[in-house]
Amino acid sequence: MTYTRRPERDRVSKLGALQYLHAPGCLRFPFRWGSFGGRTLALAPMGLAPRSPNKAGRRFPAGGKRGRGAKGSGRPRPGRQRPSCSPPDGRSEPALEAHSHLSSEAIGYFRRALSALKEAPETGEERELMVHNVLKEVEAQALALATNRTGSEIMQELLGFSPLKPLCRVWAALRSSLRSVACHRCGVHVLQSALLQLPRLLGSPAQEEEEEDLEEEENGKDGPLETLEELVLGLASEVCDDFLFYCGDIHASFVVRTLLQVLGGTLLESERTRHRGSQSPDAQRVPARECKPTDFEVPETFLNCLQDLSSCFLKDIAVFITDKISSFCLQVALQVLHRKLPQFCAHVCSAVISYLSSRNPSADGSPLLLFLRDQTSSRLLEQVLLVLEPLRLQSLFEDHFQGQLQALAAHPIANFPLQRLLDAVTTPELLSAVFEELSPALEAVLAQGHPGVVIALVGACRRVGAHQAQVLQLLLEAFHCAEPSSRQVACVPLFATLMAYEVYYGLLEEEGAVPAEHQVDVATARALGDVTVLGSLLLQHLLHFSSPGIILQSLGALTGPQLLTLAQSPAGSHVLDAVLSSPSVTRKQRRRVLKTLKGQYVALACSRHGSRVLDAIWSGAALGARKEIATELGERNQELMRDPFGHHVARNVALTTFLKRREAWEQQQGAVAKRRRALNSILED
Repeated sequence: MTYTRRPERDRVSKLGALQYLHAPGCLRFPFRWGSFGGRTLALAPMGLAPRSPNKAGRRFPAGGKRGRGAKGSGRPRPGRQRPSCSPPDGRSEPALEAHSHLSSEAIGYFRRALSALKEAPETGEERELMVHNVLKEVEAQALALATNRTGSEIMQELLGFSPLKPLCRVWAALRSSLRSVACHRCGVHVLQSALLQLPRLLGSPAQEEEEEDLEEEENGKDGPLETLEELVLGLASEVCDDFLFYCGDIHASFVVRTLLQVLGGTLLESERTRHRGSQSPDAQRVPARECKPTDFEVPETFLNCLQDLSSCFLKDIAVFITDKISSFCLQVALQVLHRKLPQFCAHVCSAVISYLSSRNPSADGSPLLLFLRDQTSSRLLEQVLLVLEPLRLQSLFEDHFQGQLQALAAHPIANFPLQRLLDAVTTPELLSAVFEELSPALEAVLAQGHPGVVIALVGACRRVGAHQAQVLQLLLEAFHCAEPSSRQVACVPLFATLMAYEVYYGLLEEEGAVPAEHQVDVATARALGDVTVLGSLLLQHLLHFSSPGIILQSLGALTGPQLLTLAQSPAGSHVLDAVLSSPSVTRKQRRRVLKTLKGQYVALACSRHGSRVLDAIWSGAALGARKEIATELGERNQELMRDPFGHHVARNVALTTFLKRREAWEQQQGAVAKRRRALNSILED
């Protein structure tokens, strides 16, 4: 937004100009003026351009993608396989169109108001008055704003500034058209944003003076205003009355999913990243294991309502297992119930498994296997596996999975539920049974392009603390670097790139021939290949094994440029994070690996990901090592200061102090090291 000075308006009082800009009803006038901090500003009009969409031997396929158009996944690309449901009476959409016109002047007003709120001080009487007046206009045009593409985006941000009472008024204004708004591609995000204000507003003390004014105003119009709790419960009641409709609509299902989280007092990370509407396939497909829920306090009535709402899934369980859109609602419900109502979650899981187990049996065993291979029901089963209790998971494995793991690992869809089964393993007994069945097929699974299964198995071995040496030996054999033993030193580049030894080094070996010895000169001359995400995850797991000696030996054999490439890689940098953080890596082993980076510190500091690695190295370095790093960086101080990443490293190292006042720098770093040792001793105790 561009501001231009208008001296002739300087006489306008600060509060007067503010009221003029944000008073209710001012949309009818072509105003442009506002005032902040004693100066009067003209708000230049902004364009209304819509958001543009994002444009965008043996080699083991990287794998890891599935569904939503992933190559070879067996799942189609996302699309509206059916139109968004419209209300049965057929009146809502025409009614929506009749009241949803939003003039360009109104859009300009709300744009300027939002920008002004962002620029205004966080507290103060002027801000309160501005928020009150702007939200009054939002209330008056709530339906038009919510169903306009630009207006809904502005409205979502404005709701983030809203106190309790104005939010309730806006919610009440939309309630009469709830079904139409929920099924609208823009309106649904406004409802989600309103629901996501609850963690901020539930239980917040309202301002008494403002409450009295607002209650008097509301009592004079439409009677008492409903509380936020009553509005949420009312929304839940309406959704419950037509549960299949709301869950099955491509837009309204988002409201159901957000409502389930709010009722349970748990916001799932995967759902929070979606509500703004950037619905790219990559953004939508977030693995359940990466979710980081955020909890907040809710009244007991919310948890009771959550159980009542979740009971609706059991009435039409077949729909929620087989319907693509509805299934997402049940998946979210399972995650929330697992955290807040675990007993009821177990009941819902039992109902799902019982239904699937009662279908027509497949030719090769349990009827559940058919659903593991289905693109919709397999996603639901993934979530069921992640929330099952250990004893129930063991029973499910014995009844349905045992003896079928290799077939599931080879299937383009069923390998994903198998990965979630491995993610859920927490007992040595279950891990032993799974490991015995899967271990002979590791190389075949990698060759089929499903390395995620292998990564999940290695992760289970790390988590449970069993079969670690065995799985490492199997990996060395699968990547053809177990024999001769000289090849083992090359395992890190092979694991990182997910390539067998012959492919990585370009060797042509006939089948059955004796494997050649590792050529150190060839290995040091070759640049490190592209590090894959799954390869990085594999190395991170292995570095957290109880005995990561082979991996550390291979890392120590890398040349400086090769280790620099690893540190500068978006995925590879996390391997060095694991070296620095793993409790299995001793200080001596850590120094042996990191000393190879000597002479590469400036290049590391001037890299987006490498600078983060250097910061982590610096945090754990002793005073002597810090002197070496600072000395090397100081030789090219000007280059660092010109680099967008390097100058942050220079500030973190206090490079200017080091170059100009060495004694003061040493005293400062000595004090920091002393505090760190004291903190470590406290944590160890």
